[in-house]
Amino acid sequence: MVAITATNIQSAFETLLSQLSDKESYVITHRIGLYGHKETLQEIGDNYGITRERVRQIEDKGVKSIGSMIKSTPLADIQWMAARILHEHSGIMSRDALVSALIKELGMGGVINKGMMEVILQADFDMQKSKPRLNTVTYFHEPQITRKSIEGVHSEAVKILKKRRDVIEQDALYEKILETHKSQFSFLNTALVDAVMDVFLDVVKGEKIMIGLASWHILNPKTLKDKAIYIFKKTNKPLHFLELANSISGHFSSKVKVNTVHNELIRNNEFVLIGRGIYALKAWGYTSGTVQDVILEIFNQIKKPMSSDDITAEVLKTRIVKSNTIYMNLQNKKIFERVGRNLYQPKGMKK
Repeated sequence: MVAITATNIQSAFETLLSQLSDKESYVITHRIGLYGHKETLQEIGDNYGITRERVRQIEDKGVKSIGSMIKSTPLADIQWMAARILHEHSGIMSRDALVSALIKELGMGGVINKGMMEVILQADFDMQKSKPRLNTVTYFHEPQITRKSIEGVHSEAVKILKKRRDVIEQDALYEKILETHKSQFSFLNTALVDAVMDVFLDVVKGEKIMIGLASWHILNPKTLKDKAIYIFKKTNKPLHFLELANSISGHFSSKVKVNTVHNELIRNNEFVLIGRGIYALKAWGYTSGTVQDVILEIFNQIKKPMSSDDITAEVLKTRIVKSNTIYMNLQNKKIFERVGRNLYQPKGMKK
């Protein structure tokens, strides 16, 4: 492979531009800002007195013409490198990720026009570029990875996540998707499914483990409440409000006041106080109320006398308190009564 420099890449590209029609060369040059300001389809259309769609058609025709000529130029090596990078990333990558990876491998960061590199890649007939779509970044993919398969994988992921209504481990989600679509798209594998997730904006990965919908704000939290929920789910255990505040500050690199965090926990019913300053997520099965309230709820479900040991075991499933605290509550004769050897029930409970 001949040594590739930013200078000879642009020189070869300019040679190709010179072989296009004046309109095609003008549109491509100004769309990528080869010599200065990048212009929108509307700006170029206004200059020529034509529609945005007509500008797009001229641009597409010019790119195809470059594609038919590029194999006989040093720029074919650029396409070969990009194809290899794309294949190493399971055959699908966002435009920005692929262009950045290519420029990094060439060692030309900051000295090469990214738009020019994108046109070179788009001109490769063995590589396909997506059309602009809602909730999707522009991406490149290998021809055998069809648009139908890409959209099928995405639709299945959204369907599973909406039904679950909570984040899920990435591997678990991918396994479910493969179970559904592997028979239809034999080329699918875990790495490819993972790569597909990266080009859709309504799906968000977090901590390299979990995945969920962007609309939930759990994996991309903005508010203090969402950040607290995120930390609880990340640690998967109850936390003292001081520990929670420190975790939020450390993880999101933004200092938060302990009192502010505590107030947020108190005023939102998503959180439950289960011990002295210790909180948990209500979604984990914890309920609000005093230890006495918890004991009464246990009896409401069991509907029979229980020993102090059994009561203690049940309370400790949802409260982090001392056993003595539970026992002291049972001694409240206005609420509970002893009905046998170490057996208790709510006062007046029907047998």
